[in-house]
Amino acid sequence: MLSTQRGDAGSGASQAPYACFNLGERVGDDPIAVAENRRRLRWATGLPAEPSWLAQVHGVTVADLDAAVPAGPADAAIARSSGRVCAILTADCLPIVFTTDAGDRVAAAHAGWRGMAAGVIEATVHALGGPGASLMAWLGPAIGPRHFEVGGEVRDALVNGDAQADAAFAANARGRFMADLWTLARMRLEALGVTRVYGGGECTFTRANRYYSHRRDGITGRQATLIWREG
Repeated sequence: MLSTQRGDAGSGASQAPYACFNLGERVGDDPIAVAENRRRLRWATGLPAEPSWLAQVHGVTVADLDAAVPAGPADAAIARSSGRVCAILTADCLPIVFTTDAGDRVAAAHAGWRGMAAGVIEATVHALGGPGASLMAWLGPAIGPRHFEVGGEVRDALVNGDAQADAAFAANARGRFMADLWTLARMRLEALGVTRVYGGGECTFTRANRYYSHRRDGITGRQATLIWREG
């Protein structure tokens, strides 16, 4: 498993506002710079293959990287064969990676609030084949609850069907809510029987020298979270 950072001036080919190690193709960056960054990522980390870069749309489709036909737009990926690299691009949304106890299946999910409300976590766990008790999950860098302000419609979408999720929201003085993506994800995972959940706490908004953040910067790049099976 690997989570990239935006990098320093010598690590990537992208120029401001995408500096320096942007891995996202659909954010307005120079395609040549993105291709070079992806080449450097594979070379520097010794990846077994080019990551399977998804066309993410905040949905619930899970791409099966062992299938002969690509899934098209997807916000999660699962792999059983070794050497197939699941990759999620983010700049505030929550990346989640999964593995089984046996290590025979891995997966990654793009869990922003829209995808989470739609059920991308549930879809990914279902694709892994469960049971939840046989799975482990890791929560990657995302915008933290001190900076993720949302309206009532977002809160309602995430609390709908799970009143306990209200604990992940704190009302603020502007009549809006501060949302905790890590807590929301943990609640959903626990409901699926996935209790071994690690990570969380790395805030993309506050670590400008380390992470891209769309909420902080507007036009910006994307970091990647990847997982694959060895051997």
